[in-house]
Formats: sequence, structure tokens, C-alpha cells
Amino acid sequence: MKVLVINSGSSSIKYQLIDTKTETVIVNGLVERIGEEKGILTNKTFPDTDAQTVTKMEKTIADHNAGMRLAIDLIVDPEKGVIKDKSEIDAVGHRVVHGGEGFSEPILITSEVISAIEDTVPLAPLHNPGNLDGIRVSMELFPGVPQVVVFDTAFHQTLPPHAYMYALPYELYEKYRVRRYGFHGTSHKFVASECARVMDRNFEEFNCITIHLGNGCSMAAVENGKSVDTSFGLTPLEGLVMGTRSGDVDPAVCAFLHRNKGMSVEEIDTMLNKESGLKGLCGMNDMRDIHAGIANGNERAKLALDVQTYRTRKYIGSYMAVLGRVDAIVFTAGIGENDDVVRRKSVKGLECFGVKIDEVVNAQRVKEPLRVSTDDSSVQIWVIPTNEELAIARATKSILSEK
Repeated sequence: MKVLVINSGSSSIKYQLIDTKTETVIVNGLVERIGEEKGILTNKTFPDTDAQTVTKMEKTIADHNAGMRLAIDLIVDPEKGVIKDKSEIDAVGHRVVHGGEGFSEPILITSEVISAIEDTVPLAPLHNPGNLDGIRVSMELFPGVPQVVVFDTAFHQTLPPHAYMYALPYELYEKYRVRRYGFHGTSHKFVASECARVMDRNFEEFNCITIHLGNGCSMAAVENGKSVDTSFGLTPLEGLVMGTRSGDVDPAVCAFLHRNKGMSVEEIDTMLNKESGLKGLCGMNDMRDIHAGIANGNERAKLALDVQTYRTRKYIGSYMAVLGRVDAIVFTAGIGENDDVVRRKSVKGLECFGVKIDEVVNAQRVKEPLRVSTDDSSVQIWVIPTNEELAIARATKSILSEK
């Protein structure tokens, strides 16, 4: 089965064509700067394991419809495309950020499902409209082809009420569904299940802490294969220190800034999401630049690294208390997979809880799952590359095989 996986954002479309039999990528592409004066499309084809063709074009891409059509024209071409006809695409799998309380599993897309996703737009106004654009365009381009949606929030729908409820007036939950939802669920589930596999453990009996560190950062406590707590909240702002997002702050900061600085709600929201986190602390949100700054004696860069890893360590400790028994701690995503310093500092001081990192092994660069804990560490530490596109393709195949 060939599954086209689409991740449609507000101004971009990421896509992969995956052969689910071999779980290999046939095409990998990105359409970005949709609606701007100069859009960019980058398309990579992998006709076999030893060859790769890259096509890049710059032109005005008016909307998602235009962007998707450009991508499909490169994928499907009787002479040059990796597939000769659209009929070779068996299904389409979509990423949608927010599924609210209504979706805890991937689901085949129907008009009712689209309406339900539309109802969740107030919960994710920056993400779900773009996700919906991708679904609508795809259904137009591939009439009759099964389409499946996988929700970022779905894995966290197993959180118990004591973990997802906020101590706010209950009517805010009843009327507006204000609660913890969590995100990055597809990534957390993928690396947790992969860790259970490489440790030869039954996922339904597996406890782990998954740490997704990129420009956006989140953690999850996974008990017996189910998410029971996560750091993201109503939105992807709560929790860990991120590239430009603050993570946890005293809520009274908002009122303080309004009273003393005259900032509006919109200005405060922009500050917390786009001008805070690592960027707010040191002016840089790329961890590679921060390491370079530290090497050059930049004290604020060092502060930013220390604040982020300290916050991560605090969450690890709290999730160990939540789970009781922890079989593994898993690092993933751009920083989690590639930054040995962040990993080392994030578990520093946890030796008394049986968490011991092997600094020599940890310093390695990895493309496959790698255990970086010492042999005598009672909690194994793993680096596992995430693959949300493959997870979506697998889910799409699974849904269709059930029909």
C-alpha cells in the first residue's frame, strides 16, 4: 500500500509518499511560504536506496490548493514521476493538531468528521484551519481515495481527570472545554512503542518517560502503554522551555504586564509564544547557536541552556513520581536526538533514582535507536528518532485493514 502523508500548516505543506509494505519513503517534500510573494517547493524522490533526486522551485503559491497541485504534479508524472498515475496512491493520511475530546484514535474522514474538526478550531486557531485546508484539497485531488486523520492530541486522551483538569471554575470546562489536552501525541506514542520493541517488552506493560525536544518541547508519562500525563496543556505553550515559547510561568505575569506595562492580551500572547523561551533568555532559539555562544563566553546563552535543562529535569522527577516504576527515559526530536549536552544535563543529579547516563555512548550521533545509559542504570535511557509520518502511514493502513 502506498500512503501519501500530509501535514498541512497555516502556510506550509509537508508531505511524504510511503510504501507501507517496506516502510520506505518514496517521496519527501515541503511547500512553504504559501500566500507570500515567493513560495518555495522542495521535492525529494527516492526511487531506490542509493539514489535521490531533488527538485526545488521558487514561485508564487497562492493557496494550499495551488501548493498541493504543484506537489502532486512532481509526484505523479507518466514520464518523470515516481508514480505514473494517481491511482497508485492507495490512501491519504493527514495530521491534525487538535481533536478535542471527541477523538482518541485515528479515523476515516467523513463529512461528519470534518464538521467535528471545524468545531475544534477555537482550541487551535493557528493550526486546525491549515490542517482542514489540506484535507479539503486532498479530497478534491483524490476523489474516492480513502483518507484518514491522525490527531496530535489523541494519544493523551487517556489522561485521567485528575491529570487533565485545571483548578479553575468548573463551568469553564463544562462550557468551553478548558482542560489539558497535550500535543506531540503521535511522536510520543511512536517512540514509546519503539522503545518497548527494542527493549523486548510488551507495550501494554511498559512504563516510560518520553521527552520530545525541538523548537517545540513536551514530555509524557506513559504507563502500561498509555499516556497518563503530559506537559503541554490547553495549548502548546505550557510546560518545558522551548525555542520561542515560555513554558510554565506564573499566570499572574499576564495581569502584571497589563497593569504595569500596558500590554494587551494579544501582545502578551505574542510575547509568550514568539518572543520567550530560549529566544527570550538569550536572543537565540537555535540550540546550535546557543552552544556556540557558550563557547564564546556568552553568559546569557549558558543561562538559557541551564534553565531549559533544569526545567526538563524537574519534569522527569515529577513523572517518576507519577509512574512509580520507570523502565526507560526516551529522548527524541531535533534537540533530543542530536544534542548530547542537553541530554546529559537533563538527567544530571538523577543518579540517586537509578538514572545513570554513559557519557561516552551519549556523545555518539545516532540514526537508529541507541541506549545511552550505563549497564548498571536501573532506568534505561534511550535516544530514539521520531517518525511521525511513518506513524501516520501505519495508522492509515491499520484503519483501512479493519474495514
